[in-house]
Amino acid sequence: MFDSYRGNTLQYFPELCINCKRCTQVCPHGVFAEGREHAELVSPSSCMECGACAGNCPAQAITVDTGVGCAWGMIAAALRGKDMDTEGCCGEDGTCCK
Repeated sequence: MFDSYRGNTLQYFPELCINCKRCTQVCPHGVFAEGREHAELVSPSSCMECGACAGNCPAQAITVDTGVGCAWGMIAAALRGKDMDTEGCCGEDGTCCK
């Protein structure tokens, strides 16, 4: 049960990647790294399922069920006294979740 966070809904299809590097720029946990021909999935167990990578991938090479593990978003919403489902779970500029 302690390792349950290692399983997540992140799926990456490198054959679709156009190497735009957006996933490496927006991921708050370094799940992706720059590669020669496409992004490299280097730390999938670090994914918190915020959806930033998938939401910013123009090639749709990444899918993830957002909200499933967006722990930071839930904590941030609670600290702000906001309802995550109706007022957004992240910062004012929407930088955490999709």
